[in-house]
Amino acid sequence: MEAMDVSPLTVFWYALLTAVATGLGAIPFLFTQKIAQRHLGIANAVAAGLMLAASFGLIYEGVHLHLGRTLLGVVLGLGFILLSHRLLEGREVSFGDLQGLDARKALMIVGIMTLHSFAEGVGVGVSFGGGEALGVFITLAIAIHNIPEGLAISLVLVPRGVSVLGAALWSVFSSLPQPLMAVPAFLFVEAFRQVLPAGLGFAAGAMIWMAVAEILPDALKEARSEEVATALTLSVAAMVAFQILLGG
Repeated sequence: MEAMDVSPLTVFWYALLTAVATGLGAIPFLFTQKIAQRHLGIANAVAAGLMLAASFGLIYEGVHLHLGRTLLGVVLGLGFILLSHRLLEGREVSFGDLQGLDARKALMIVGIMTLHSFAEGVGVGVSFGGGEALGVFITLAIAIHNIPEGLAISLVLVPRGVSVLGAALWSVFSSLPQPLMAVPAFLFVEAFRQVLPAGLGFAAGAMIWMAVAEILPDALKEARSEEVATALTLSVAAMVAFQILLGG
């Protein structure tokens, strides 16, 4: 089926599905919310691993489209997160009921995941430009991929006092740029295809910095280094395998 046979409204609804799927990552916390300090460290290590693996996946996708634009995006994403960190550092920040350092970490991870979603939304729209069958496949792949990303957000938010429903809603919120960007990317597919590698790199650069500079140090304060390293390694391996199986 040709791309012109797909309506912008259809693209929007498919992309909205990817956003809703992100909220499913909070489901494991329906069964337990009380997390010991050691387990919080392991949870942070898992969140960092999921973020790192997702970032490597974004860079891998980007360099296959355009190496230079992807690397430029990584540098811009790194610069953006460094600037954001300096602006927030030392300021009174609130995030729902959270205050202080917890609020800053929560705000940064939701903000970074939201930025990441802009690139994924463009990816959905561009894929529908290649036909409905391709668009549906890419949409379902991103929707499934978003579930562990929602888990990564929840692993940071819930142990810091955010409710399970709140974590699910923030996860969905972080993916709302996907339906918002999918429609213009579908309508102006050639223009958006040019900027997609930079967007993927931008999100990856910001996520890698956040995982290494913020999430991992917390994990090492709360759990033994061997536990953190084991959780990080297993979560990276599982996420990479998941991405490869999904792509295959």
